[in-house]
Amino acid sequence: MLPKTKTNAQADAVIAFPTQEDAAALADHLDDAFGVDGWRAAPLKSAKTAVDRLVSDGGAFLIVGLKDETDVDVETARALIEQAKGQELRVILLAEALSPMAMHQLMRAGADDFAPLPLPSAVLAESVSRLRFGGSAKRSDRRNGLVFPVCAVAGGVGATTFSVNLAWELAQATAKTGQKVALLDFNFQYGTVATYLDMPRREAIYELLSDTSTLDEEGLSQALTTYGNKLSVLTAPMDVLPLDIIGPDDVRALLGLVRQDFDFIIVDLPQTLTHWSDLVLTESEEFFAMMQTDMRSAQNMLRFLRAVKAEDLPIEKISVCLNRAPAFTDFNGKNRAARLEKSLGVDFALRLPDGGKQVAAACDHGEPLARAAKGNILRKEIRKIAERLIKTAADAKASAAA
Repeated sequence: MLPKTKTNAQADAVIAFPTQEDAAALADHLDDAFGVDGWRAAPLKSAKTAVDRLVSDGGAFLIVGLKDETDVDVETARALIEQAKGQELRVILLAEALSPMAMHQLMRAGADDFAPLPLPSAVLAESVSRLRFGGSAKRSDRRNGLVFPVCAVAGGVGATTFSVNLAWELAQATAKTGQKVALLDFNFQYGTVATYLDMPRREAIYELLSDTSTLDEEGLSQALTTYGNKLSVLTAPMDVLPLDIIGPDDVRALLGLVRQDFDFIIVDLPQTLTHWSDLVLTESEEFFAMMQTDMRSAQNMLRFLRAVKAEDLPIEKISVCLNRAPAFTDFNGKNRAARLEKSLGVDFALRLPDGGKQVAAACDHGEPLARAAKGNILRKEIRKIAERLIKTAADAKASAAA
C-alpha cells in the first residue's frame, strides 16, 4: 500500500510516481498545495484508474513525478499525461534527472507546468495556484465577477439546495465559454454546501478566515476545492466558527479577490443577519431571499424586508423567491401564495416548484440535481434562472462596451 494514500472521495489531485518512497517524500508539499485531504497517491504504472476516478469525483490536477529516467517510465508518464489532458485535467510534471529529449516528449504530451526535484519550498503550491487561477493577469484583465447571494429567512426553505444547483448549472452552461463560477459557503458554523456536493472541508479555510490581512490568490487557491472540474467551491470550515470571525472589511476583501478571478459568484449566506450582511447585499447584483408558504417564513420575510428598509439598503436588489410553490392545479395553494404577496407588499420574483423526494435524495448523496435527477422539474427551473443570469451579464457587458 502507498504511504499516506488519500481515500477521500473528493480529492482534488492524483500524484503518480514510480515508487512509494518518492511519493511519500512529497507529502508536505502536497498538503500545502491541496490540503491534507485534497490528494491521493497512485503508482505510475497503474495510475490510469486513479485518474479516471479523479475526473468522476470532480478533481482538477494530475502530478506526474519521475526521479530517474527509464524508457518504460517515460512512455507510461507520456500516456498518462495525454489521458489527463484529454479529460481536461491540469498536469504538473516533477522531474530530477530527465534528458532534454524525455522532457520534450512529456511537455509536448500536454504538461502545463514543470518543477524540479527536489522541490524548493512553496514551488508546487505556487504552480497549483497559478494554474487554478489562469495565471497572474493584469488588473485590466480581471473578470469583475457578479455576486449573487442566497439567504434563507427560515430554516429548511431550500436556500442551500438552490445555491448549490444554481452554481452547478452556471458552471455547466459556461464551461465552453471560458467563464468561471465560484460557490462560497458563508455559513461558517453549520454550512452544508460541502455535504450537498460530497466535498472535503480543508484546514486552509480556517487559516484563510482567521487572518484575512494576508489574503492573496495563493491562499484562496489552497482553500478552494474544485467540483466536477468546473465549479470552484469554498466550503464551510471543518469546525464551528463564530459568524463574526470576519468583519465587513474582511468580507469586502474576500469578495474583491474572488470577483477578480470569477465571472459568477454564488454566496450561500447564514440565516442569521450579521454585521456584514448589509455589505453582501450592497455588493450583490441580485440578492435571492428564499421562503416558502408557511407562517414562519412569511413572518420572517416581513421582518427581513422591514430591516432592509429601515437601514436604507438597496431593496430593489432583493428577489423574493417562493420555494415549493403550489402546483398549477393547487388552487388553494395559489390563493395562499397570492395573499402572501399582498401581505408582504412584493411580487415573487421566482416561484420554484417542489422537486419532491428526488431533491432530498440528491442532497443526501452529495450530487446536484443535474447529475442525480436530470429531468426533475426544480432542476429545469434552476437551469432557466442560470441562463437568465448569463444573458443578463452578457447584455450588461455589451452595453458597457457600446
